[in-house]
Amino acid sequence: MNAHDTAPVPPPGCPAHGSGARVPLHGPEFAADPQAYYEYLRHYGAAAPVELAPGVEATLVTDYAAALQLLQDSGTFRKDARRWRAFNKGKVGPDSPVAPLLAYRPNCMFADGADHLRLRQAVTDSMARVDTRRLSRSTEQISGYLISQFAGRGSADLLGDYAKQLPLFVFNELFGCPADIGDRVLFGISGMFDGVNAEKAVEVLFQAVGELVALKRGKPGDDVTSWLMRHEAGLSDEEMVHQLALLLGAGAEPLRNLIGNTLHRLLTHERYAREGGLIDEALDDTLWENPPMSNYAPHYPAADTELAGQHLQAGDLVLVSFAAANTGPALRASRQAGSNRAHLAWSAGPHACPSKEPARHITVTAIEHLLNELPDVELAVPEDSLTWRPGPFNRALATLPARFTPARTGRRTEPLRPVAGEEPETPAPARPTERGGMWSQFLNWLTR
Repeated sequence: MNAHDTAPVPPPGCPAHGSGARVPLHGPEFAADPQAYYEYLRHYGAAAPVELAPGVEATLVTDYAAALQLLQDSGTFRKDARRWRAFNKGKVGPDSPVAPLLAYRPNCMFADGADHLRLRQAVTDSMARVDTRRLSRSTEQISGYLISQFAGRGSADLLGDYAKQLPLFVFNELFGCPADIGDRVLFGISGMFDGVNAEKAVEVLFQAVGELVALKRGKPGDDVTSWLMRHEAGLSDEEMVHQLALLLGAGAEPLRNLIGNTLHRLLTHERYAREGGLIDEALDDTLWENPPMSNYAPHYPAADTELAGQHLQAGDLVLVSFAAANTGPALRASRQAGSNRAHLAWSAGPHACPSKEPARHITVTAIEHLLNELPDVELAVPEDSLTWRPGPFNRALATLPARFTPARTGRRTEPLRPVAGEEPETPAPARPTERGGMWSQFLNWLTR
């Protein structure tokens, strides 16, 4: 057998086949079978040359140990995207489809050193104040409303009708958004991630969050926005806007995908249906094998360096493949040994997800409530007909069609009530001169 016989072969449809080009992480071929791409990328070693979008080059870390080294070494690998050499040289423009998630913003995700510690502490302290009972109550209330919108039909797209909307509604409630502002937050985040007039969506989102900050400066409440504002870090209005936009955007899309991917697993693996009561286990299995953020954690070497034998130049864009690291040989052995939560789906190091526990809680509550309300829900199409949204960062289905026995609509769970020690808040009504958006309609439904 010669060297040619053992050379790795790119997955079918991969433009890198035989060309020596970077391996593309965009397009329907990658979305259809990313694990085939990760297996091929491992032949490069711990890190591989990839293309995130046409003309956007990066190095993707696929090895667990190398990923941990990068994520925990904040001296060598920095988060400030103003170091991105290709962007600074004009090789990647602000209109690139990946720019909204990679370009610098003054928030804790793109900060290093003392700036990061200050902003991150404000975020983690504020999120830590979210009461679990309140979170359960809010999630169940919103779940009941969303289910009531399609229960009578006997069919639904569990992504578009449920998983996509629920996180946005929960965050609107936790962040204290009144009707008009909440409508625009939903519009902005949905458009930003769906790529539908994304530039306008980002503008709408930041304007709405700016108005929320101004509102809470004058009338603080018992919500994450007000807690963040009152934190000893003393965030300015601009810092407030960017931290809130980060929390709303970075929370909503991964949570949407986590709920959707876990529902997909429950509906397509007979073991869960046969044994029952395994939502937590299905969630962990999803985080291992189908994490909602597959490839992200952008970093930039502060100087020329090496990572696991790979030479990197200062300002190179380096990403971590959580999905590849989770399913590689090192973690496969760890998982078989019973370490069920050693995966990297929540990232690691100083920039690890600050909202892991609330995200788990919302996901389990949302799925549990859906299955209780629609106990015979099942996939409405063959599994192999489902399609996954293309893109280098997220792992998400385009749709998740389901069917079930039609149920009575209009049922409401217990109205949102403050827990002991909380001040009750009256949701602001929608503007009477405008047609209410989704958040306004929900608030009106609450008071029917």
